[in-house]
This record gives sequence, C-alpha cells and structure tokens, in this order.
Amino acid sequence: MPPFLTSFSARFRKEARGFAAVSALAGVLAAASAACGSSDVENRDYGQPPDPSTFNPGSGSSDPYGYGQGPGKVECPAELKRCEHTITYPAGSETSVELRGDFGGPGTWEVGKPMVRKGNVWSADIQIPLSTPIQYKFVVDGEWKVDPAQPTITDANDNTNNTFAGKTCEPALCEEEGQLPPGVFDWRDSVIYFVFVDRFFNGNTSLDAACRVNGVSGAIADYQGGDWAGVTQKINAGYFNDLGVNTLWITVPFDNPAVAGRGVGGDDKRYSGYHGYWPKLDTPNDPTSLSHESCFGSFDDLKTLVSSAHAKGLKVLFDYAMVHVHSSSTVYQQHNDWFWPNSKNGSPDCVCGGQFCKWETDAERCWFTDYLPHWNYTNAAARSWSVANAVAWITKTQDASGIGVDGFRADAIKHVDISWLTELRAKIKTDVTAKQTPQQRFYMVGETYDFGNRDLLKQYIDPATKLDGQFDFPLRRHIVEAALMRTRSMSDLAAFMDSNDYFYGANAVMSTFVGNHDLPRAIHLAANNRIWGDDQGADGKDRAWQNQPGAVGELEAYERLANGFAILFTNRGAPLVYYGDEIGLPGAGDPDNRRFMQWSGLNSNQTFLRDRIKKLADIRSKHPALRRGTRQTLSSDKDTWTYVRATTGDTVYVAINRSDAPKPVSGLPAGPLEDLVSAQSANGPTVTVPARQTRVFVVK
Repeated sequence: MPPFLTSFSARFRKEARGFAAVSALAGVLAAASAACGSSDVENRDYGQPPDPSTFNPGSGSSDPYGYGQGPGKVECPAELKRCEHTITYPAGSETSVELRGDFGGPGTWEVGKPMVRKGNVWSADIQIPLSTPIQYKFVVDGEWKVDPAQPTITDANDNTNNTFAGKTCEPALCEEEGQLPPGVFDWRDSVIYFVFVDRFFNGNTSLDAACRVNGVSGAIADYQGGDWAGVTQKINAGYFNDLGVNTLWITVPFDNPAVAGRGVGGDDKRYSGYHGYWPKLDTPNDPTSLSHESCFGSFDDLKTLVSSAHAKGLKVLFDYAMVHVHSSSTVYQQHNDWFWPNSKNGSPDCVCGGQFCKWETDAERCWFTDYLPHWNYTNAAARSWSVANAVAWITKTQDASGIGVDGFRADAIKHVDISWLTELRAKIKTDVTAKQTPQQRFYMVGETYDFGNRDLLKQYIDPATKLDGQFDFPLRRHIVEAALMRTRSMSDLAAFMDSNDYFYGANAVMSTFVGNHDLPRAIHLAANNRIWGDDQGADGKDRAWQNQPGAVGELEAYERLANGFAILFTNRGAPLVYYGDEIGLPGAGDPDNRRFMQWSGLNSNQTFLRDRIKKLADIRSKHPALRRGTRQTLSSDKDTWTYVRATTGDTVYVAINRSDAPKPVSGLPAGPLEDLVSAQSANGPTVTVPARQTRVFVVK
C-alpha cells in the first residue's frame, strides 16, 4: 500500500486537494475594506436585481468596494506560501530515486519528483508549505524506502515515513493549488455554460401541448418547448465541446405545478413555473422519491442528459431550489410545521420586502410571495428531509461509471439557515464522494445577489464544510463598469481584482460572469447607446414586456463584450457563459432576457463574438497559468490593463484595450512575442493593442 493512504500531514488531511509549485510572484497589496451593502428592494434573489434608487453599496467607507491601493501584486494567502527546500538520499548502486510525499499534496504521493545524482547523494529541490511539517519517502529502483539517517514517523498502521519539521523564509514564494490526483476533476479548469432548459432547444415536440399553462400574461412567461432531449441532442452534436465549455448548469429539474402565479415584488404579471423555481414536492414520507419536471421529459431523459454529457467530457450542475416550495406541495400541506408561517409576531403576512418583513432582516424566513412557503431549516426534521432529497438527486442520476450529477448551483443561498448547507456537505461526503474511486470534489456554487458586500458572500464559502464558491457579483460589477460600459477606469478594475483574487479563500472556486438570467442581456451594457444608462445593475423590467430591445447593430458592442469575456477567461475562477451571450442575444429584464436560443441566421457580429469565445476557451485550456498561478499587473491606466499570469512551466501576458482607439501598453518582456488571439507576432516591451481588443502573448 502506498504510504500516502495513511500519512497525510495535518495540512492536507481535511481536503485531498494537492498543491504543486507554481509561481514566485509574491507581494502584499494593502488591505481593502469590504462594503456593507444595503439593498432593501423587491427581491434580490428571485429575478429582481437591486433597485438602483435604493441600493447603496457601502456604508461611509472611503473604500466601499475594496478597490485597494492601486495596481500591483496580489496578496498571497498564508496557506499558499512556500519555502524552497532540498531533500537528499545517500547514493549507492541504485539507478533511479524518486521523492514522494505530501509536500505537494496527495498528488505528489502518487507522482513524485525524480531526484538527480550529485556526487555521493541524490538530490531534489522542492517547495514546501511555510512553517508546516511534511512527510516523504523514496522510491528507489521501484521500491519504497526511508532514509534512516533522517527523522522518521510511524503512524497507527505501522507505516513509516521520513519527516521534516518545516521552515520559514522571507520572502516566501506564493504557490497556487497544483494538479490533483489522476482522475479527479479540477474545478478550476471548469468553464460553465448555463443552459436554461425551456429556452434552449426543443428535442421532443410531443411534450409541448400538455405544458401550456392557462392564465399566464404572455408566451414569454410560459413553457416554450425546450427540454432535456434537446439539450442532449446539442451535447451529442458537439456544440458545447466546440464552444470550449466543459460544464453545463441546467435549470431546476424539480416538478413545478401547472398553474399561473403572480410575479414577486409588485410584479402583477402572471407566470408559469417554466424556470423551475416553484418546486412541487409530493412525497413527504420518502424524500428519496424524486418528482421531476415532466415538461422537460422523463427521468430517464434526465439521466441520459447526464450520461451523454459525461461521455463528452462535460460535467453537469443542477440548479437546486431549496429556499421554498409551492403551496400546492403535499410536503407543505402535511408538514406545514417544516415551514416558517407567513406571519411574524402576529402580522398579517411575512412577505419579503413587504410592510412586515424585510429582505435583510428576515432573509431566512420571509416568503418570496404568498404561494411560496419558506423552509424552516432550524427544524431538524425539515432539514433532514431536504438534505436526503438533495443526495437522492445525486445518487439516482448516476451513470454506468457510478457518477451522477457533479454539483449544485445553490439558489438564493443566503435565504436558508446555514445548518442546511453544512449538513448537506457532510452527507455528500459520507454518502456520495466517499464511495467514489477516485473521490471527486462535488462542486457547490451559491447565488447571493449582492454587488457590494463581499463579506456576505464569503460567509457561505468553505470547500470543506459549505460552498466551494459563489457567483462573483462584486467582480461582475467592476468588469461591466470598466470593460463594457467604460464608466470606471481599467486601473480601478485592476486594483479591485488584486484585492479579490484570494478574498474568498485560497481554495475557493468562484464562478465569474457578466450575464445571467436575472439581468438584462450583457450586450446592451456594451452598446454605444446604453438603454439603462450608467446603471450596471438595472433590472430592465421597464422594457421586459413592451418596447423590447432588438439586436444591437454595431460591432463595437460585441468587441467590448468579448473583452469582458477575455477578462473572465484569463483569470481565476470558473467563467460562466449564459446561453445566448456567446452570440450577443438581446433582451431586457426578466422574462425578456430568457428568449429562445437563436440557432440560425447569425450575422457577422454574432459569429465574431462566438468565435472569439471559442478562441479564448481554447487558449485557457492550453495554458494552466490562466486557470491557476498568480497575476501581477504590469501597467494600467484609464483604458488599458496589462498583466502577467504565471505558474510552473507557463507564463502568459494579457493586454486589454477598452478604448475606441489603438493604445500602446507597456511592461511586456523585451523581444519577440506571439499573440495567441490573432496569431500575429509582436515585439515587447511596448505593444500597440487595437481598439476594443485583448491580446494574449507568450514569449517566442
């Protein structure tokens, strides 16, 4: 048995995610204070972005968004700091020696570092965690050995390894998380595509007629025919592989009632549950009996989608709606004590944002509207039922490989008691991942609709016990304002991102985005004449039902949106593409931002944007420095930003120009460079970047 099975150091025992050498870009950015946002609005988490007239991202701080003190090096978290260290083994007649151990995480127990013979010793230069003991062993001509001249430690299973007590160094190296053990998917490599199932592709027209709901306010508010069979057809046709994404987020698979309901927060339009966020749960005595959305197909259709995605190398996330159920649910009717009452201290109701209950102070109990009872997860029975139901969606979608759905998008996570999340994470570990070989990381990413309060997002993130990450709304604000709308300087964006890279923790995997299903389509924010002015968070509801915007005509908008995607694809996190954003699909606020996907008749602007996203995804897949490692700003000003990303064996330089004129950028290496976007050559250290373009350079 390899010794790593019983001898992880304490640092790695909690989470088997390895570290390997990546970069010596270390530095300290002055600490930035996070804002304490205020957004007392209609509904921030269920399709209603903050009202710009009331949203105040900050509370008097001179640095309300954590911009930091200007561009520079990213602050290195303590858990990523490393020191150089040399380990030796006495030389004899052996022909090969390999060093293995936990110095690079569990992966370096399986694939170690070859040692080099230098005189009478074999030697290996490695990087070890700062002030942390390590354990290691030698594979000598294929046989595991320890060096008795060096300190050893023996565990309860009589497994003996060499050990080193650790060391400090100044300055320390900064090292990103490295390759995981073979067969374990690394979510830092994820590029997510949000498939809004009902609006994506109709693969089974026989379902359509039965899914029309009476009483809705218009066709855009009802089922339009997209289904799981349609998504599977696009999977098998290679659409997602060709685009360069490797993860599909699909809308909530739960059954929804065939009734119309009013919108929330004063929206008097009537909608069906085509979106999936009104779960109808009818098996109170058996949480593992799953109720799926029949308008999307059979449960076998859903399983086929998952297995087909896996066969194409794609991961699948389910949008998981766990805040409330529809009032017609048998679970609610038989166990209303599992839900908060629609009242507070005797009040007539407790609807979020109403007279008696507020989004901020009553987030974990208020009803989004009067037909959506809010789960009370402080009730152990309610929590146990819901967690068991969530686990069943994982186990019952398993394909022949034994892997089911690969992760959850946790809808409106700040509206649930934290005990639900910690219990779910623990249950997934014992009932799902512990039974896998090799054990995978079940990715959970949350939605907390807040553009300013990073501390609020952060409190739900801990890959060991809570979420792996959240959708990065504060970053979205800065990217949109700087690269698309041009209302903030690129220097501001650089400084904010320096403060943001590790804000949520060294092991967090945030999902970065510019568009989603609760905001007007991103292409309009990049237009020459912006419909909603300078407000990146406008909900766009004023044109959701009448005077809906048409396609944006100018190429400039598509180039600006491409720049936004370039920032996502050349930095940390799992970039998100909202369906249709790859072609600049137009749309105002909900529900107009959920138009049916356009599959034909694309114009040259749309194909430019789609092809640019393909190119960026391809570059990202080939350069680990863009997915991990560290970033250092080389130069920035009002219109441009140039930075270097580096990891062991890979260094990439990114230059972005948001101006409508060509701009020179500096700080690049002197000498010949190759631009991976245009396939053209350039010469550093100063290069002119065309208007509204991004260039990604490597040294020739």
